[in-house]
Amino acid sequence: MKASFIECQDLLVALGDENRQNILLALADKSCIEGLRVGEITKKVNLSRPAVSHHLKILRETNLVNVRQEGTMNFYSADLKTDLKKLTNLIQAIKNLGVED
Repeated sequence: MKASFIECQDLLVALGDENRQNILLALADKSCIEGLRVGEITKKVNLSRPAVSHHLKILRETNLVNVRQEGTMNFYSADLKTDLKKLTNLIQAIKNLGVED
């Protein structure tokens, strides 16, 4: 189980912040299929541009958010399926606590 926690540590930290959760929810909205620009995200989550950029960096590093460039514009979208396997393994390890292999 320790290995599963270590593998998920960055993901859990990223998901543990309410602002990042709100950004993910905004990006996961069905109306945002093409992605959102930082300015659009700031309006949806009521954070400053620098704050949104900071949180997007953390979410990108954990592969929860993708960025697509079109010329000089960046469009961000949620990628919530990326690390589900890691979380599934962690949940299974927790469920198996006390069960002998």
